[in-house]
Amino acid sequence: MFKRSEKVAEAIHEEISGLLIKGVKDPRIGMVTVTGVKVTDDLHLATVYFSVIGTDADRKGAEAGLNSAKGFLRREIGKVLRMRYVPDLLFRYDESVEYGSRIESLLKQIHETDDGDADKD
Repeated sequence: MFKRSEKVAEAIHEEISGLLIKGVKDPRIGMVTVTGVKVTDDLHLATVYFSVIGTDADRKGAEAGLNSAKGFLRREIGKVLRMRYVPDLLFRYDESVEYGSRIESLLKQIHETDDGDADKD
């Protein structure tokens, strides 16, 4: 069935998403979306994957903002989850969203090229 780390990861995901909307005042975190959380089996480290709309500079700013809010986020997660030890948070940019967009645009180009070739026949 489910491991405890998966349940904790889901709870952390929900809590951080909510806190980013209404609890964190840092303007660098404005357009951040939490895409996933993975927690180690010993529950000591939570890797939080995020995406952000904007340029590479926006991504770096958002990551810096998340890292500066790390203490606040851990404290709030600890209040809600009531765990003996709140996992340390590690923020990683989720490149899968960018990768998916790139694949989608390539498929669209292929489809448009195929439609153009079919009109010539």
